[in-house]
Amino acid sequence: MHRFTFHRFWAIVLKEFIQMKRDRVTFAMMVGIPLMQLMLFGFAINSDPKHLPTAIRAADQGPFARTLVAAMRHSDYFTLIRETDSEVETQRLLQLGEVQFVVNIPEDFSRRLLRGERPAVLLEADATDPSAAGPALNALRAISTTVFDRDLIGPLAQLRVPAGPVDFRIHAHYNPENITQYNIVPGLMGVVLTMTMVIITALAITRERERGTMENLLATPVRPFEVMSGKILPYIMVGYVQVTLILLAAHFIFNVPMIGSLPLLYGVALFFIAANLAMGITFSTLAKNQLQAVQMAFFFFLPSILLSGFMFPFRGMPEWAQWIGTCLPLTHFLRIVRGILLKGNGPFEIAPELWPLLLFLTVAMSIGVKRYRQTLD
Repeated sequence: MHRFTFHRFWAIVLKEFIQMKRDRVTFAMMVGIPLMQLMLFGFAINSDPKHLPTAIRAADQGPFARTLVAAMRHSDYFTLIRETDSEVETQRLLQLGEVQFVVNIPEDFSRRLLRGERPAVLLEADATDPSAAGPALNALRAISTTVFDRDLIGPLAQLRVPAGPVDFRIHAHYNPENITQYNIVPGLMGVVLTMTMVIITALAITRERERGTMENLLATPVRPFEVMSGKILPYIMVGYVQVTLILLAAHFIFNVPMIGSLPLLYGVALFFIAANLAMGITFSTLAKNQLQAVQMAFFFFLPSILLSGFMFPFRGMPEWAQWIGTCLPLTHFLRIVRGILLKGNGPFEIAPELWPLLLFLTVAMSIGVKRYRQTLD
């Protein structure tokens, strides 16, 4: 029985450090992933969203109505981007996702407030993301109480009541009961496809290289694009199986409404599946082994799930995080899926989110084709 010796132990330690130095990609992932998690959770993730895009529909231009609008402009919770006087435009803004809220001030607002009748102000919300509606409504009530307390002085002081001088009512569009499953389950379709498609295809070319079958491909006249598209096609069918299973579960288990066109959803899913597969293939051309391929896939999946609006409100993140999220295909696919299933959006409504998917697919496929190694070196 051999005794433990320090010099043999230290030789093994040195060997591991040498291997770690040679495998720089793995070492970079070991450092980069914790740093990325720290930055995302520390700065980008915010469960109390602010600066949410809001439209105003004010039928009253009296002093109290103007005071309320001015207070919202200076609030951290709302960013007033549009003033409208049309119900049709109001519904269009909510359906396209251009605004999160529409504040409707009635025409007799100031007069009824002076009478002490607590006029009703309607807050219409896009409740496809229900986590953003509650804090905003509470903030609006607090704003009105604070700002009107400064105006209701002297003879008007009697209008101050514990419940506030204004009765705010919320109308949650597309998810009136604020059921979380209506938001989460459709989003899971994009998350599952991103996780499985990227990881599976990231192993495609690295597996060929490690098993020694790359030589057979290199000896054939097959072009790089033909190899990549041939590897992608079978997984597209797998992706459609996953989409179908999730839709069946959403309908029969979670009772998620499906207002829009399912054929349209299946058509858009093709571009999203292909985009993730192209990303996975690109990783496989960059990685030297399957471990590196999986690490790269995880490095892509983590910001996708955190910055896409799946787990946290997208508009609650800082601007730099929203820019990163906008570059990720999952962000746009989540909006498309929720728009089709919950809002009944058609091709015109989803077009602003569809072209970024096509752009990402084109860029990822181009990089993958360019990086495809036609020799083993």
